[in-house]
Amino acid sequence: MEMCECCGQRYKETPRSEEEVRSLVNRLNRIVGQVNGIKKMIEENRYCGEVLVQVSAAESALRAFGYIVLEEHLSTCVSEKIRAGDENIVKETVELVKKLN
Repeated sequence: MEMCECCGQRYKETPRSEEEVRSLVNRLNRIVGQVNGIKKMIEENRYCGEVLVQVSAAESALRAFGYIVLEEHLSTCVSEKIRAGDENIVKETVELVKKLN
């Protein structure tokens, strides 16, 4: 896994395609729109039940986004590391799955 020399951030060895990036960014933009909508509902003093429905929808959208990234991680980063003989990737992946849930 590549590391940035100045900040130590890790980068994917297999880059995402333009299509994948566009799709992920579009999903994130929709989620940001949902969160901004919730903020507006609070500012407008909207009914709690309506706010909670929107919170649930935003949580679901964010969880679905996480599962998409996890699937990509498994099919690229994890499989590449396993083929290279890096057994530590399994433990790292289990920890990531725990955090996602």
